[in-house]
Amino acid sequence: MADELLYEVNDGVATVTLNRPDQRNALNGELLAALVDAIRRARDDEGVRAVVLTGAGEKVFCAGADLSGFAADAPLVQKHFASDLFLEFFRLMPRLGKPSLCAANGHVLAGGMGLALSCDLVIAKEETRFGTPEINVGAFPYMIMSIIYRNVPRKKVNEMMLLGDQISAEQAVEYGLANKVVPSDEFDAAVADWASRLASKSPVLMRLGHDAMYRQQDMAVDDALEYLRSQLSLTFSTEDIREGVAAFFEKREPEWKGR
Repeated sequence: MADELLYEVNDGVATVTLNRPDQRNALNGELLAALVDAIRRARDDEGVRAVVLTGAGEKVFCAGADLSGFAADAPLVQKHFASDLFLEFFRLMPRLGKPSLCAANGHVLAGGMGLALSCDLVIAKEETRFGTPEINVGAFPYMIMSIIYRNVPRKKVNEMMLLGDQISAEQAVEYGLANKVVPSDEFDAAVADWASRLASKSPVLMRLGHDAMYRQQDMAVDDALEYLRSQLSLTFSTEDIREGVAAFFEKREPEWKGR
């Protein structure tokens, strides 16, 4: 794993850390490649039951794409294909099969917002600001547009993208960019609490449910209902649902089998 990205697993939680603090954790080709590899690694590791994505340093979670690449003297087609890694990450996250949590320990900007919103849950520090400032440097948040519009009311997205302004962490919660905001001195504990709770659930039911969450969202209502009914029937066939119900009535913690 590249030095620009850190990966560790503890108690079923894989923590993936963008590690370019001096560059505001800006995304270059090497970091994006390492990030995609890390997500695949977490997906394929049965010992990983939840993923936390965060950034090194105290001020910025991720400032988006490395702007030096925008002005680089490289063929247009080369720049076009370089964006494949963004697409790969955005496609991987809904298919991760396990829950993900963004620990927004600093500002979430431009492409960094795409990374954050690709996670199932987002916890932000009080001082964190969210924004799509690309228009201010003569660019536009094309690569993350489809993800933002699926999370945030349209008029607010229009405002953020067209004006290039930033919003506070509290506003981010109000508009659906984050789940909750916590003070800096409570941040690590809040992330650890949610991560451990996510990792404690049945891995097979989490995978079935996680897949269903994303597959049904763009279906027509009737198609979604039929698909979800099939997933419910599949759930009835698992050992974990029987164990979960038995544990509930016996007032004990369930012992998941993962099948």
